[in-house]
Amino acid sequence: MQEIQKLGMKPTRFGFGEGLVELGTRHDNVVVLGGDITGSVMTSLFKEKFPERFFSIGIAEQNATTIATGLALSGKIPFFASYGAFCALRNADQLRISVCYNEANVKIGGGHAGISVGPDGATHQVLEEVAFLRTLPHMTMIVPADFEEAKKATIAMGEMVGPAYIRFGRSPVPMFTTADSPFVLGKANQLTDGNDVAILTNGWMVWESIVAAQELAKRGIKARVINVHTVKPIDVEAIVTAARECGCIVTAEEHQVHGGLGGAVAEVVCKNSPVPMEFVGVKDSFGGSGEPEELMEKFGLTWKEIYASALVAMERRDKGSSGFRMVKDVAVYNG
Repeated sequence: MQEIQKLGMKPTRFGFGEGLVELGTRHDNVVVLGGDITGSVMTSLFKEKFPERFFSIGIAEQNATTIATGLALSGKIPFFASYGAFCALRNADQLRISVCYNEANVKIGGGHAGISVGPDGATHQVLEEVAFLRTLPHMTMIVPADFEEAKKATIAMGEMVGPAYIRFGRSPVPMFTTADSPFVLGKANQLTDGNDVAILTNGWMVWESIVAAQELAKRGIKARVINVHTVKPIDVEAIVTAARECGCIVTAEEHQVHGGLGGAVAEVVCKNSPVPMEFVGVKDSFGGSGEPEELMEKFGLTWKEIYASALVAMERRDKGSSGFRMVKDVAVYNG
C-alpha cells in the first residue's frame, strides 16, 4: 500500500485559528465572536490581528449565536467559536431557528470535541453534536483530520454561503496532509487503495485508520481508507463506490456510535448498495477524565478496534451476511 508519513503533531484547533486569520486577510467583512475562551479555541489569533473585528460576548453561547445571526443578515461573515459541548448543544434552539431556518451565513467553530479533550472530563467531551447538526436543514458539517486540513476547511466554510460548523480538537494529533493535499467541501478523499475492505473515517480516527490499514497490509489485506471530512453534504458517490467495490465497510469516528458518521454512511449504503458494516465509536457512554491516549484506548478508539472490525466485516461479507449491527469489543485486542 502507498506510504503515508506522519509529519509531526499539532492540534486541529491551531488550523482553525490560522484559517480565521487567512480569511480575515482576504475578506474585510469577516468578524469573530468570542465566548471567553479565545485562547482555547485559537480565536485569539484573529483578535490579535484584527482587534476591531473581534467581539467578546462572554460566557453566553446562545446570545453569541443570535448576535452572529444578526451580523450575518447584515452582510457580515461571522464566526463564533466555543467548546462544542456548548456552542452546538447548549444553543441548539438558536442554531435550529435563528441560524438554519433563516439560512443565515453563520459559521460555528466547535472546539474540544471528542473524547481526546482529556482531563476536562465528560461534561466537556462532546460526543453527540454530529448526530444533531447533520439533521439541521441547510447546515454544512465538517470534521477535519489534521492541522492543515482544519485550516483549509475553515477558509472553505468562510467562503461558502450558508450555515456551517467545523469540529476540532484540543490535543495534538498526527499531521499527514500538506498545503498541496486536495480539499473540497463535500468531496471525500481516498487515502489508500484497496478492494478488500473500506474504512470510512474522519477527525483523529483518520490516522488510526491509516495505521490499521498498514497493519492489515501485513496480512495481505488491502484496505481502502477514505477521509470523509464533510459529514454533510456527504460524498454519496465515494461511499457507494466503496460499498460496491469492497463489499464491506467499517466506519470509525471519535463520536457516539449512534447517529454520527456511521449513521450517515449507513443511510447511503442501505439505500444504494447494502453490504455488511461495522461501526467503531463510543458505545452509548459519556466520557471521563484522563490523558487523551488513555481515553482513546479505554473507549475503543484506536487502530486495533478498526483492524479487528475490518476482519469481522470481511468475514460477514464472505459468509454472505447482510444487514447492520454494532461492533462489539474484540477480546484479542484488550491486552
